Parts: sequence; C-alpha cells; structure tokens
Amino acid sequence: MIKAMRTAASGMVAQQMNVDNIANNLANVNTIGFKKSKVEFQDVLYQNYRRAGTASSVGTEVPSGLAIGYGTRASATVRQYTGGTLQLTGNPLDLAISGDGFFQIQHPDGSIAYTRDGAFKLSADGQIVTSDGYYLDPAITIPSDATAISIGRDGTIEVLQPGQSQPTQVGQIELARFVNPAGLMAIGRNLLVPTSASGTPITDIPSQNGLGEIDQGYLEMSNVKVVDEMVDMIVAQRAYEINSKAIQTADDMAGVANNIKR
Repeated sequence: MIKAMRTAASGMVAQQMNVDNIANNLANVNTIGFKKSKVEFQDVLYQNYRRAGTASSVGTEVPSGLAIGYGTRASATVRQYTGGTLQLTGNPLDLAISGDGFFQIQHPDGSIAYTRDGAFKLSADGQIVTSDGYYLDPAITIPSDATAISIGRDGTIEVLQPGQSQPTQVGQIELARFVNPAGLMAIGRNLLVPTSASGTPITDIPSQNGLGEIDQGYLEMSNVKVVDEMVDMIVAQRAYEINSKAIQTADDMAGVANNIKR
C-alpha cells in the first residue's frame, strides 16, 4: 500500500506544478508579448515482477510482462511561440513582430537579452528604450526636433524634421531568431536570454533570413487563451482530487490488513 501512496503523491505534486504553471499563464494574460508555457510530464521507474518474453514452460514464453510504475514527474516547461493578437495603439514607438524573431535589448552590463515586447519609449537623450529604460540594440537615437517617426516593415526608421520635405533615415532595427526558441531562459521583465539549448542568435533586418516584419503602431498581446487555461485548470484539479482519493483508498486498505486478527 505504501507504493500506491507514493505513486499517487507524485501525481498530486505533478498536478500542483501544473496548476502553478496555469496560474502564471493566467496572470500574464495581459502581458505584452508573453508566450504561454506548458508542463510536460514523464512516467518514472517501474518495478518489474516478470519481464515480457520470460519462459513460462519449455518452448513457451509469456507474451506480456508484469510491471508496476512509481508515478510521474515533470520533465520540462515548454513555451509555445504562437503569435498573439495584434492590438492597434497608434503610438509610433509601439512595434509588433509579424512572424519569427525577437527584439534585441541591451542590459546595463552590456549583455544582450531578447523580447517580443515592442512597447518602446524615448529616453531623455532620445534613444529608443524599453519600459525599464534598457536600450534597443543596435542603439537608435531620435532627433529632439523630430515631428514624425516612421518605421517601415523592414525596420528602417525615418524622421521628419522642421524645414524638411523628405524624411531622413536615422536607424535600422535588427531582429534575432533562434533554432530552438524553446531553449531560451526567461529572466523576467519580458526578457529572455540564450542558453546552450537555444543555440546562438541569428540576426538580420526584418523580413530577411526567415525573420518576421515590423508593424508600427501595434502591440502583440499575450497568446494565453483564458478559456483553454480554465479547462486545463479544471482537469488538473480533478486529477489532483482523484490522486488524493487513491491515497485515502490505499490507507483504508492498509488499515484493513493491519486489523486482521487470527
């Protein structure tokens, strides 16, 4: 009976982690550029009482084995990089990526992080920055007297200044993509950093080399679907309850066995 308790307990732990992940998805339903994640599970070791193919008599063998598993465990959380809904804002510095790719953001220590959050702002010196003040990489400075900012689908940034009839190009946005974006590690603030599993970034201008295009005046919202998460949460809750019931049943059966009198 102890085996059943441990096995069911592993199921409860797994479903608790599943609910924790669902809660994080729901908490970020309005987070710009957020990509939902899904917990993947694996079964664990088995106790083999009899292996398939074992001889049952001379010239015969059992067609199937006898093995009891010891439960489940979480093996990975995988981010799903499906596109989120584009929301029109009209802000010239709000940018969305249609397709593959990430904006490159420079940390204060000089390292590069990656994000799908395109809600950019201007710093005091006119540079394009994130909501936390981190610079877009490559750095782009908007002149203080610019009266209009135009960002093309290929990432070219042009501004119109007083006395000019034609816009002037002041920068070029570059995007990055990864062979295995699921290998990126989230560090908060809508930022991701590469790992050995994600591979090295492949950078180029938008619409080139498999990268998406830029939509100015739009923001990519979270790809979390509340209805789907609610259904998953109900399933996880029911699985948690039935595993707790299995523990209670095993405990009752153990009590019956312990109370047997000669």
